[in-house]
Amino acid sequence: MRRRELLGYAAGMALSGSSLFNTARLYAAPQADSRLLVVFMRGAYDCASLLVPTSSDFYYESRATIAIARPGSGEGSALPLNAEWALHPALGKSLLPLYQKQQLAFIPFAGSEDLTRSHFETQNTIELGQSLKGRRDYRSGFLNRLVAELGRDTAHPGAFTGQVPLILSGAVKVPNIALTTATKGSALDDRQQNLIQSMYRDAPLEKQVQEGFAVLDTTAQALEQEMQKASGGAVSAKGLQGEARRIATMMRERFNIGFVDVGGWDTHVNQGGAKGTLANRLDTLGQALAGFAQAMGPAWDNTVVVVISEFGRTFRENGNKGTDHGHGTAYWVLGGGLKGGRILGEQVKVAHDTLHQDRDFPVLNHYRQIFGGLFRRMYGLDGKQLQRIFAGTKPRNLGLL
Repeated sequence: MRRRELLGYAAGMALSGSSLFNTARLYAAPQADSRLLVVFMRGAYDCASLLVPTSSDFYYESRATIAIARPGSGEGSALPLNAEWALHPALGKSLLPLYQKQQLAFIPFAGSEDLTRSHFETQNTIELGQSLKGRRDYRSGFLNRLVAELGRDTAHPGAFTGQVPLILSGAVKVPNIALTTATKGSALDDRQQNLIQSMYRDAPLEKQVQEGFAVLDTTAQALEQEMQKASGGAVSAKGLQGEARRIATMMRERFNIGFVDVGGWDTHVNQGGAKGTLANRLDTLGQALAGFAQAMGPAWDNTVVVVISEFGRTFRENGNKGTDHGHGTAYWVLGGGLKGGRILGEQVKVAHDTLHQDRDFPVLNHYRQIFGGLFRRMYGLDGKQLQRIFAGTKPRNLGLL
């Protein structure tokens, strides 16, 4: 079934020491006992609800029902970060304190050059970390290549997933640890449906009620199937919240390079604004990350967490009070030793004439450049090593480390 047809039925996821390159360029000394965790939000979350462009009138014109109110507008208004950007209110107790302690930064207009708007194609593109030009090697994810450059005496990778993800696939064998998943129940359970149907039994509307439930069940199942496919079997935000401290224990004691994915961000219908579906998931993920930071203890000072998604969503809301597949998104970078508390990277004013293809955020900050810059600062990698991880890419230092 085509998505548009479906939605029509519906009303409502350390190397040691410094190194010289060409005897002239000094690369950063690696952080002592560095740890890296990559969190992949599968399903493409709506970054314009997380990082709200509150100085843009165009934002409010484009989102009649899902816009987050400007700071100071009362309950549910955005939390100011600077003159241009504010944070979703659901993250006020979890992520805002980390931002205020300079342990969190955001990079808007981030992403890849992939324009397919396909969850699966773009997720693969990012996890491989290879150019779209020429043939790609599906046996080589960029985190695996990082591990290979560092060597197994230094790098101890692990995937907190049901199976080894593409990003950690490659020449180096990587263990995986499946997390407990949390499932989402339907809006009405069987008992509630039976109760309502019994109320209309032998009544004039009995047939219409039965048909209505049949349509709701079919629609809910189809939407859930699409969500699950976009999520690629990832744990839910609620599931990650329950496992965050266990991940922290393993990152402290066993692994220093980790990966986890979290699904449920494909919000085509009834996305919500300050409250609702997306707000609840952001709240849960924020609490999970705050819990992880706390559980890391002193090791948090040498830990970097990068939160990414395959792409962003359409800037304008759709006819179903949601958003569709877009392009540019916003990355999050967390860590106890960061120079955070900033919105980083190349930016443009959020306006009609700056949208990509008149619908999406543009990509101005390329993911391979971002990760390349972080890897250079965290591990002291030289130019040749970085080229073996991200061929043809110049790393970009955003001043986070």
